[in-house]
Amino acid sequence: MTPIQSVLPAITPVLPEIVLSVGALLLVLYGAWRGERSSEGVNVGALILLIFTFFLVVSQSGSVTTLNGAFIADPFARIMKALILIGSAATILLSRDYFQRERIDRFEYPILIVLCTVGMLVMASANDLISLYLGLELQSLAAYVIAAFHRDDVKSTEAGLKYFVLGALSSGMLLYGASLVYGFTGTVSFPGIVTALDGPSSFGIVLGIAFVAAGVAFKLAAVPFHMWTPDVYEGSPTPVTAFFGSAPKIAAMAMTVRVFIGAFPDVTAVWQQIIIFVSIASMALGSFAAIGQRNIKRLMAYSSIGNVGYALIGLAAGSEEGIRGVVIYMIIYLAMTLGAFAVLLSMRRKDQMFETIDDLSGLSRTHPWLAFCLAAMMFSLAGIPPLAGFFAKFYVFAAAIKAGLVTLAVVGVVTSVVGAFYYLRLVKVMYFDEAKAPYERIPPGSAIVLGVSSAVVVLFFLVPAPLVAAAGDAAKSLF
Repeated sequence: MTPIQSVLPAITPVLPEIVLSVGALLLVLYGAWRGERSSEGVNVGALILLIFTFFLVVSQSGSVTTLNGAFIADPFARIMKALILIGSAATILLSRDYFQRERIDRFEYPILIVLCTVGMLVMASANDLISLYLGLELQSLAAYVIAAFHRDDVKSTEAGLKYFVLGALSSGMLLYGASLVYGFTGTVSFPGIVTALDGPSSFGIVLGIAFVAAGVAFKLAAVPFHMWTPDVYEGSPTPVTAFFGSAPKIAAMAMTVRVFIGAFPDVTAVWQQIIIFVSIASMALGSFAAIGQRNIKRLMAYSSIGNVGYALIGLAAGSEEGIRGVVIYMIIYLAMTLGAFAVLLSMRRKDQMFETIDDLSGLSRTHPWLAFCLAAMMFSLAGIPPLAGFFAKFYVFAAAIKAGLVTLAVVGVVTSVVGAFYYLRLVKVMYFDEAKAPYERIPPGSAIVLGVSSAVVVLFFLVPAPLVAAAGDAAKSLF
Protein backbone atom coordinates (compact mmCIF):
# COMPACT_ATOMS: atom_id res chain seq x y z
CA MET A 1 0.00 0.00 0.00
CA THR A 2 1.41 3.40 -1.04
CA PRO A 3 1.56 6.31 1.45
CA ILE A 4 -1.24 8.06 -0.49
CA GLN A 5 -3.48 4.97 -0.32
CA SER A 6 -2.89 4.67 3.44
CA VAL A 7 -3.78 8.34 4.04
CA LEU A 8 -6.94 8.43 1.88
CA PRO A 9 -9.12 6.21 4.11
CA ALA A 10 -8.15 8.37 7.10
CA ILE A 11 -9.25 11.66 5.51
CA THR A 12 -12.42 10.38 3.79
CA PRO A 13 -14.65 10.88 6.89
CA VAL A 14 -13.28 14.45 7.21
CA LEU A 15 -13.81 15.25 3.51
CA PRO A 16 -16.86 17.56 4.03
CA GLU A 17 -14.88 19.71 6.50
CA ILE A 18 -11.82 19.77 4.21
CA VAL A 19 -13.92 20.77 1.18
CA LEU A 20 -15.61 23.59 3.11
CA SER A 21 -12.30 24.87 4.51
CA VAL A 22 -10.52 24.87 1.15
CA GLY A 23 -13.59 26.41 -0.50
CA ALA A 24 -13.66 29.21 2.10
CA LEU A 25 -9.98 29.99 1.43
CA LEU A 26 -10.62 30.12 -2.34
CA LEU A 27 -13.58 32.45 -1.77
CA VAL A 28 -11.34 34.72 0.35
CA LEU A 29 -8.80 34.88 -2.50
CA TYR A 30 -11.53 35.62 -5.04
CA GLY A 31 -13.02 38.30 -2.80
CA ALA A 32 -9.62 39.93 -2.23
CA TRP A 33 -8.92 39.91 -5.98
CA ARG A 34 -12.27 41.31 -7.11
CA GLY A 35 -12.96 43.57 -4.13
CA GLU A 36 -16.52 44.63 -3.37
CA ARG A 37 -17.60 43.63 -6.90
CA SER A 38 -17.13 40.01 -5.83
CA SER A 39 -20.10 39.98 -3.44
CA GLU A 40 -22.54 38.32 -5.85
CA GLY A 41 -20.03 35.69 -6.94
CA VAL A 42 -18.96 34.87 -3.37
CA ASN A 43 -22.60 34.46 -2.30
CA VAL A 44 -23.30 32.05 -5.16
CA GLY A 45 -20.01 30.24 -4.56
CA ALA A 46 -20.73 29.82 -0.84
CA LEU A 47 -24.22 28.49 -1.58
CA ILE A 48 -22.89 25.96 -4.13
CA LEU A 49 -20.15 24.96 -1.68
CA LEU A 50 -22.69 24.29 1.11
CA ILE A 51 -24.97 22.30 -1.20
CA PHE A 52 -22.05 20.22 -2.52
CA THR A 53 -20.90 19.53 1.06
CA PHE A 54 -24.47 18.49 1.96
CA PHE A 55 -24.36 15.79 -0.74
CA LEU A 56 -20.90 14.71 0.44
CA VAL A 57 -22.27 14.27 3.98
CA VAL A 58 -25.40 12.31 3.00
CA SER A 59 -23.38 10.06 0.65
CA GLN A 60 -21.27 8.76 3.55
CA SER A 61 -22.22 5.54 5.32
CA GLY A 62 -21.32 3.45 8.34
CA SER A 63 -19.59 4.60 11.51
CA VAL A 64 -15.89 5.49 11.19
CA THR A 65 -13.40 7.14 13.55
CA THR A 66 -10.24 8.83 12.29
CA LEU A 67 -7.55 11.34 13.29
CA ASN A 68 -6.44 9.14 16.19
CA GLY A 69 -10.00 8.71 17.37
CA ALA A 70 -10.64 12.46 17.68
CA PHE A 71 -13.21 12.55 14.86
CA ILE A 72 -16.19 10.26 14.26
CA ALA A 73 -18.48 10.05 11.23
CA ASP A 74 -21.61 8.11 12.22
CA PRO A 75 -25.36 8.34 11.42
CA PHE A 76 -25.91 10.83 14.28
CA ALA A 77 -23.16 13.15 12.97
CA ARG A 78 -24.49 12.86 9.41
CA ILE A 79 -28.07 13.86 10.17
CA MET A 80 -27.00 16.77 12.39
CA LYS A 81 -24.46 17.94 9.78
CA ALA A 82 -27.14 17.78 7.07
CA LEU A 83 -29.40 20.01 9.20
CA ILE A 84 -26.54 22.44 9.90
CA LEU A 85 -25.75 22.74 6.17
CA ILE A 86 -29.43 23.29 5.33
CA GLY A 87 -29.62 26.03 7.98
CA SER A 88 -26.47 27.74 6.68
CA ALA A 89 -27.55 27.57 3.02
CA ALA A 90 -31.01 28.93 3.93
CA THR A 91 -29.34 31.82 5.79
CA ILE A 92 -27.44 32.87 2.66
CA LEU A 93 -30.68 32.75 0.67
CA LEU A 94 -32.42 34.91 3.28
CA SER A 95 -29.54 37.39 3.53
CA ARG A 96 -28.99 38.55 -0.02
CA ASP A 97 -31.88 41.00 -0.45
CA TYR A 98 -31.59 42.33 3.12
CA PHE A 99 -27.88 43.18 2.90
CA GLN A 100 -28.24 44.82 -0.51
CA ARG A 101 -31.05 47.07 0.74
CA GLU A 102 -29.19 47.94 3.93
CA ARG A 103 -26.05 48.74 1.86
CA ILE A 104 -23.85 46.38 3.89
CA ASP A 105 -23.48 43.77 1.13
CA ARG A 106 -19.84 42.71 1.59
CA PHE A 107 -18.17 39.52 0.39
CA GLU A 108 -16.88 38.63 3.88
CA TYR A 109 -20.35 37.67 5.16
CA PRO A 110 -20.93 34.39 3.24
CA ILE A 111 -17.30 33.40 3.92
CA LEU A 112 -17.88 33.86 7.66
CA ILE A 113 -21.03 31.71 7.39
CA VAL A 114 -18.97 28.97 5.69
CA LEU A 115 -16.21 29.15 8.33
CA CYS A 116 -18.84 29.07 11.07
CA THR A 117 -20.30 25.98 9.39
CA VAL A 118 -16.90 24.22 9.37
CA GLY A 119 -16.74 24.68 13.14
CA MET A 120 -20.27 23.37 13.57
CA LEU A 121 -19.54 20.25 11.50
CA VAL A 122 -16.51 19.53 13.69
CA MET A 123 -18.69 19.96 16.81
CA ALA A 124 -21.12 17.33 15.49
CA SER A 125 -18.32 14.82 14.83
CA ALA A 126 -16.04 15.53 17.81
CA ASN A 127 -15.01 12.38 19.63
CA ASP A 128 -12.69 13.97 22.20
CA LEU A 129 -12.60 17.14 24.28
CA ILE A 130 -9.91 18.88 22.20
CA SER A 131 -11.63 18.48 18.81
CA LEU A 132 -14.89 19.55 20.47
CA TYR A 133 -13.29 22.74 21.76
CA LEU A 134 -11.59 23.51 18.43
CA GLY A 135 -14.89 23.19 16.57
CA LEU A 136 -16.68 25.29 19.16
CA GLU A 137 -14.15 28.12 18.99
CA LEU A 138 -14.06 28.18 15.18
CA GLN A 139 -17.84 28.47 15.14
CA SER A 140 -17.92 31.07 17.91
CA LEU A 141 -15.25 33.41 16.50
CA ALA A 142 -17.05 33.69 13.17
CA ALA A 143 -20.40 34.13 14.96
CA TYR A 144 -19.09 37.05 17.05
CA VAL A 145 -18.09 38.88 13.86
CA ILE A 146 -21.37 38.38 11.97
CA ALA A 147 -23.37 39.52 15.02
CA ALA A 148 -21.64 42.92 14.68
CA PHE A 149 -21.61 42.84 10.86
CA HIS A 150 -23.68 46.03 10.54
CA ARG A 151 -20.81 48.02 12.05
CA ASP A 152 -22.47 51.43 11.60
CA ASP A 153 -25.46 50.31 13.70
CA VAL A 154 -25.05 50.75 17.48
CA LYS A 155 -27.35 47.81 18.31
CA SER A 156 -25.43 45.44 16.04
CA THR A 157 -22.06 46.48 17.48
CA GLU A 158 -23.44 46.07 21.00
CA ALA A 159 -24.80 42.62 20.13
CA GLY A 160 -21.41 41.49 18.83
CA LEU A 161 -19.60 42.80 21.92
CA LYS A 162 -22.05 41.17 24.37
CA TYR A 163 -21.86 37.87 22.50
CA PHE A 164 -18.05 38.00 22.46
CA VAL A 165 -17.56 38.84 26.16
CA LEU A 166 -20.09 36.32 27.46
CA GLY A 167 -19.01 33.71 24.89
CA ALA A 168 -15.38 34.00 26.03
CA LEU A 169 -16.52 33.45 29.63
CA SER A 170 -18.52 30.35 28.69
CA SER A 171 -15.62 28.95 26.65
CA GLY A 172 -13.38 29.36 29.69
CA MET A 173 -15.87 27.48 31.86
CA LEU A 174 -16.11 24.67 29.32
CA LEU A 175 -12.33 24.46 29.05
CA TYR A 176 -11.94 24.40 32.84
CA GLY A 177 -14.49 21.59 33.09
CA ALA A 178 -12.69 19.67 30.33
CA SER A 179 -9.36 20.08 32.13
CA LEU A 180 -10.89 18.70 35.35
CA VAL A 181 -12.26 15.70 33.46
CA TYR A 182 -8.86 15.14 31.85
CA GLY A 183 -7.10 15.51 35.21
CA PHE A 184 -9.26 12.88 36.89
CA THR A 185 -9.47 10.41 33.98
CA GLY A 186 -6.10 10.87 32.28
CA THR A 187 -7.61 11.08 28.79
CA VAL A 188 -9.52 13.49 26.56
CA SER A 189 -11.01 10.76 24.34
CA PHE A 190 -14.72 10.08 24.90
CA PRO A 191 -14.30 6.25 24.77
CA GLY A 192 -11.29 6.61 27.10
CA ILE A 193 -13.34 8.69 29.57
CA VAL A 194 -16.07 6.00 29.53
CA THR A 195 -13.47 3.36 30.45
CA ALA A 196 -11.88 5.53 33.16
CA LEU A 197 -15.25 6.26 34.80
CA ASP A 198 -16.10 2.58 35.30
CA GLY A 199 -16.54 3.00 39.06
CA PRO A 200 -17.76 5.51 41.69
CA SER A 201 -17.55 9.17 40.62
CA SER A 202 -15.19 11.49 42.50
CA PHE A 203 -16.04 15.07 43.44
CA GLY A 204 -13.59 16.32 40.81
CA ILE A 205 -15.43 14.49 38.01
CA VAL A 206 -18.79 15.84 39.21
CA LEU A 207 -17.34 19.36 39.26
CA GLY A 208 -15.85 18.87 35.79
CA ILE A 209 -19.19 17.70 34.40
CA ALA A 210 -20.93 20.71 36.00
CA PHE A 211 -18.52 23.17 34.32
CA VAL A 212 -18.81 21.38 30.97
CA ALA A 213 -22.62 21.55 31.32
CA ALA A 214 -22.38 25.30 32.00
CA GLY A 215 -20.31 25.81 28.84
CA VAL A 216 -22.67 23.86 26.58
CA ALA A 217 -25.74 25.50 28.19
CA PHE A 218 -24.41 28.89 27.08
CA LYS A 219 -24.03 27.72 23.50
CA LEU A 220 -27.58 26.33 23.65
CA ALA A 221 -28.87 29.60 25.17
CA ALA A 222 -30.38 27.55 28.00
CA VAL A 223 -31.27 29.00 31.41
CA PRO A 224 -29.36 30.20 33.47
CA PHE A 225 -26.86 31.03 30.69
CA HIS A 226 -29.41 32.63 28.36
CA MET A 227 -28.83 36.29 29.25
CA TRP A 228 -27.14 37.16 25.94
CA THR A 229 -29.87 35.77 23.71
CA PRO A 230 -32.62 38.48 23.58
CA ASP A 231 -30.15 41.36 23.12
CA VAL A 232 -28.04 39.55 20.50
CA TYR A 233 -31.14 38.41 18.59
CA GLU A 234 -32.60 41.93 18.57
CA GLY A 235 -29.36 43.77 17.79
CA SER A 236 -27.94 41.53 15.06
CA PRO A 237 -29.03 42.00 11.43
CA THR A 238 -32.22 39.95 10.95
CA PRO A 239 -30.68 37.27 8.63
CA VAL A 240 -27.93 36.78 11.24
CA THR A 241 -30.60 36.33 13.91
CA ALA A 242 -32.23 33.69 11.69
CA PHE A 243 -28.85 31.97 11.45
CA PHE A 244 -28.27 32.04 15.23
CA GLY A 245 -31.73 30.57 15.76
CA SER A 246 -31.14 27.66 13.39
CA ALA A 247 -27.77 26.08 12.49
CA PRO A 248 -25.72 26.96 15.65
CA LYS A 249 -28.59 25.69 17.84
CA ILE A 250 -28.46 22.32 16.08
CA ALA A 251 -24.65 22.19 16.37
CA ALA A 252 -24.83 23.03 20.08
CA MET A 253 -27.44 20.31 20.64
CA ALA A 254 -25.29 17.81 18.72
CA MET A 255 -22.30 18.77 20.87
CA THR A 256 -24.34 18.41 24.08
CA VAL A 257 -25.58 14.93 23.10
CA ARG A 258 -22.04 13.91 22.07
CA VAL A 259 -20.57 14.99 25.41
CA PHE A 260 -23.13 13.47 27.76
CA ILE A 261 -24.07 10.31 25.85
CA GLY A 262 -20.62 9.75 24.32
CA ALA A 263 -18.37 10.51 27.30
CA PHE A 264 -20.53 10.12 30.42
CA PRO A 265 -23.06 7.30 29.78
CA ASP A 266 -22.11 5.49 33.00
CA VAL A 267 -22.63 8.55 35.22
CA THR A 268 -26.07 9.48 33.88
CA ALA A 269 -27.34 10.06 37.42
CA VAL A 270 -24.77 12.88 37.82
CA TRP A 271 -25.60 14.92 34.72
CA GLN A 272 -29.27 13.97 34.44
CA GLN A 273 -30.18 16.23 37.38
CA ILE A 274 -28.39 19.17 35.74
CA ILE A 275 -30.18 18.60 32.42
CA ILE A 276 -33.59 18.29 34.14
CA PHE A 277 -33.07 21.59 35.99
CA VAL A 278 -31.85 23.39 32.85
CA SER A 279 -34.77 21.96 30.84
CA ILE A 280 -37.45 23.03 33.34
CA ALA A 281 -35.91 26.48 33.84
CA SER A 282 -35.61 27.06 30.07
CA MET A 283 -39.20 25.96 29.37
CA ALA A 284 -40.55 28.16 32.17
CA LEU A 285 -38.57 31.28 31.28
CA GLY A 286 -39.14 30.83 27.55
CA SER A 287 -42.90 30.62 28.14
CA PHE A 288 -43.42 33.40 30.70
CA ALA A 289 -40.78 35.96 29.66
CA ALA A 290 -42.01 36.09 26.04
CA ILE A 291 -45.54 37.16 27.05
CA GLY A 292 -44.63 40.83 27.43
CA GLN A 293 -42.47 41.11 24.30
CA ARG A 294 -43.57 43.37 21.45
CA ASN A 295 -40.49 42.93 19.24
CA ILE A 296 -40.76 39.74 17.17
CA LYS A 297 -37.01 39.09 17.23
CA ARG A 298 -36.94 39.23 21.04
CA LEU A 299 -40.04 37.02 21.12
CA MET A 300 -38.26 34.48 18.91
CA ALA A 301 -35.25 34.66 21.24
CA TYR A 302 -37.37 33.60 24.21
CA SER A 303 -39.13 31.06 22.01
CA SER A 304 -35.73 29.52 21.15
CA ILE A 305 -34.86 29.31 24.87
CA GLY A 306 -38.13 27.47 25.49
CA ASN A 307 -37.58 25.14 22.54
CA VAL A 308 -34.12 24.20 23.81
CA GLY A 309 -35.80 23.26 27.09
CA TYR A 310 -38.22 20.95 25.28
CA ALA A 311 -35.44 19.32 23.26
CA LEU A 312 -33.41 18.72 26.44
CA ILE A 313 -36.28 16.60 27.79
CA GLY A 314 -35.18 13.91 25.32
CA LEU A 315 -31.56 14.15 26.50
CA ALA A 316 -32.65 13.99 30.16
CA ALA A 317 -34.33 10.64 29.40
CA GLY A 318 -30.84 9.35 28.55
CA SER A 319 -32.28 6.63 26.29
CA GLU A 320 -32.27 5.75 22.60
CA GLU A 321 -35.92 6.93 22.35
CA GLY A 322 -34.95 10.21 24.01
CA ILE A 323 -32.13 10.95 21.54
CA ARG A 324 -34.44 10.02 18.65
CA GLY A 325 -36.88 12.60 20.05
CA VAL A 326 -34.10 15.22 20.23
CA VAL A 327 -33.14 14.66 16.57
CA ILE A 328 -36.79 14.83 15.40
CA TYR A 329 -37.28 17.98 17.48
CA MET A 330 -34.27 19.70 15.89
CA ILE A 331 -35.41 18.78 12.36
CA ILE A 332 -38.82 20.34 12.94
CA TYR A 333 -37.43 23.28 14.95
CA LEU A 334 -35.16 24.17 12.01
CA ALA A 335 -38.15 24.35 9.63
CA MET A 336 -40.29 26.39 12.05
CA THR A 337 -37.52 28.91 12.82
CA LEU A 338 -36.45 29.48 9.21
CA GLY A 339 -40.09 29.86 8.13
CA ALA A 340 -40.83 32.44 10.83
CA PHE A 341 -37.75 34.51 9.95
CA ALA A 342 -38.51 34.31 6.23
CA VAL A 343 -41.81 36.09 6.99
CA LEU A 344 -40.07 38.60 9.27
CA LEU A 345 -37.61 39.46 6.48
CA SER A 346 -40.56 40.13 4.18
CA MET A 347 -41.95 42.89 6.43
CA ARG A 348 -40.59 45.86 4.49
CA ARG A 349 -42.06 49.07 3.09
CA LYS A 350 -39.62 51.00 0.87
CA ASP A 351 -36.44 51.38 2.95
CA GLN A 352 -37.86 50.45 6.33
CA MET A 353 -37.95 47.03 8.00
CA PHE A 354 -40.64 46.30 10.59
CA GLU A 355 -40.13 44.02 13.59
CA THR A 356 -42.97 44.54 16.08
CA ILE A 357 -46.07 42.40 16.58
CA ASP A 358 -48.34 45.38 15.81
CA ASP A 359 -46.78 45.62 12.34
CA LEU A 360 -48.45 42.29 11.50
CA SER A 361 -51.91 43.87 11.88
CA GLY A 362 -54.33 42.66 9.20
CA LEU A 363 -51.63 40.76 7.30
CA SER A 364 -54.25 38.17 6.27
CA ARG A 365 -56.02 40.78 4.15
CA THR A 366 -52.93 42.34 2.50
CA HIS A 367 -50.79 39.17 2.16
CA PRO A 368 -53.02 36.13 2.77
CA TRP A 369 -50.42 33.46 1.89
CA LEU A 370 -47.77 35.12 4.04
CA ALA A 371 -50.22 35.23 6.95
CA PHE A 372 -51.18 31.58 6.40
CA CYS A 373 -47.54 30.45 6.45
CA LEU A 374 -46.70 32.45 9.59
CA ALA A 375 -49.89 31.18 11.29
CA ALA A 376 -48.80 27.61 10.46
CA MET A 377 -45.39 28.30 12.05
CA MET A 378 -47.01 29.77 15.19
CA PHE A 379 -49.54 26.94 15.57
CA SER A 380 -46.70 24.46 15.08
CA LEU A 381 -44.49 26.18 17.68
CA ALA A 382 -47.45 26.06 20.06
CA GLY A 383 -47.62 22.28 19.51
CA ILE A 384 -51.09 22.13 17.96
CA PRO A 385 -51.87 18.96 15.92
CA PRO A 386 -51.61 17.90 13.15
CA LEU A 387 -48.71 20.30 12.49
CA ALA A 388 -45.10 19.16 12.84
CA GLY A 389 -44.50 20.93 16.16
CA PHE A 390 -47.01 18.64 17.87
CA PHE A 391 -45.01 15.55 16.84
CA ALA A 392 -41.73 17.20 17.93
CA LYS A 393 -43.07 17.57 21.46
CA PHE A 394 -44.87 14.22 21.40
CA TYR A 395 -41.66 12.24 20.82
CA VAL A 396 -39.66 13.93 23.61
CA PHE A 397 -42.56 13.77 26.09
CA ALA A 398 -43.13 10.07 25.29
CA ALA A 399 -39.41 9.33 25.84
CA ALA A 400 -39.47 11.16 29.19
CA ILE A 401 -42.54 9.24 30.39
CA LYS A 402 -40.98 5.93 29.32
CA ALA A 403 -37.84 6.85 31.31
CA GLY A 404 -39.94 7.59 34.41
CA LEU A 405 -39.58 11.40 34.17
CA VAL A 406 -43.33 12.03 34.35
CA THR A 407 -43.00 15.32 36.26
CA LEU A 408 -40.65 16.70 33.59
CA ALA A 409 -43.14 15.77 30.85
CA VAL A 410 -46.03 17.38 32.79
CA VAL A 411 -44.02 20.61 33.23
CA GLY A 412 -43.38 20.54 29.46
CA VAL A 413 -47.10 20.24 28.71
CA VAL A 414 -48.01 23.07 31.14
CA THR A 415 -45.37 25.45 29.76
CA SER A 416 -46.52 24.59 26.22
CA VAL A 417 -50.00 25.84 27.14
CA VAL A 418 -48.54 29.08 28.53
CA GLY A 419 -46.34 29.53 25.43
CA ALA A 420 -49.35 29.03 23.17
CA PHE A 421 -50.65 32.41 24.38
CA TYR A 422 -47.95 34.51 22.73
CA TYR A 423 -47.82 32.38 19.57
CA LEU A 424 -51.58 32.63 19.06
CA ARG A 425 -51.48 36.37 19.80
CA LEU A 426 -49.58 36.83 16.54
CA VAL A 427 -52.29 34.89 14.69
CA LYS A 428 -54.99 37.06 16.30
CA VAL A 429 -53.17 40.26 15.24
CA MET A 430 -52.82 39.01 11.63
CA TYR A 431 -56.42 37.85 11.23
CA PHE A 432 -58.53 40.12 13.44
CA ASP A 433 -56.78 43.50 13.75
CA GLU A 434 -57.17 46.46 11.40
CA ALA A 435 -55.08 46.10 8.24
CA LYS A 436 -52.08 48.38 7.64
CA ALA A 437 -50.43 49.37 4.36
CA PRO A 438 -49.21 46.29 2.43
CA TYR A 439 -45.56 45.26 2.45
CA GLU A 440 -43.38 44.91 -0.61
CA ARG A 441 -43.23 41.68 -2.56
CA ILE A 442 -41.44 38.84 -0.72
CA PRO A 443 -37.79 38.47 -1.90
CA PRO A 444 -37.10 35.30 -3.97
CA GLY A 445 -34.70 33.80 -1.39
CA SER A 446 -37.21 34.27 1.43
CA ALA A 447 -39.98 32.82 -0.75
CA ILE A 448 -37.97 29.61 -1.37
CA VAL A 449 -37.14 29.16 2.32
CA LEU A 450 -40.71 29.94 3.40
CA GLY A 451 -42.20 27.53 0.84
CA VAL A 452 -40.00 24.60 1.87
CA SER A 453 -40.41 25.30 5.61
CA SER A 454 -44.18 25.56 5.31
CA ALA A 455 -44.36 22.27 3.39
CA VAL A 456 -42.36 20.48 6.12
CA VAL A 457 -44.46 21.96 8.94
CA VAL A 458 -47.88 21.40 7.33
CA LEU A 459 -47.28 18.06 5.57
CA PHE A 460 -45.03 16.30 8.08
CA PHE A 461 -47.91 14.19 9.45
CA LEU A 462 -48.54 12.67 6.00
CA VAL A 463 -45.04 11.16 5.61
CA PRO A 464 -43.27 11.14 8.99
CA ALA A 465 -41.71 7.67 8.55
CA PRO A 466 -38.47 8.60 6.64
CA LEU A 467 -37.46 11.33 9.10
CA VAL A 468 -38.44 9.25 12.15
CA ALA A 469 -36.46 6.27 10.78
CA ALA A 470 -33.40 8.46 10.09
CA ALA A 471 -33.62 9.90 13.61
CA GLY A 472 -33.92 6.37 15.01
CA ASP A 473 -30.76 5.25 13.15
CA ALA A 474 -28.92 8.33 14.41
CA ALA A 475 -29.89 7.60 18.02
CA LYS A 476 -29.02 3.89 17.70
CA SER A 477 -25.47 4.75 16.60
CA LEU A 478 -24.78 6.39 19.98
CA PHE A 479 -25.77 3.38 22.09
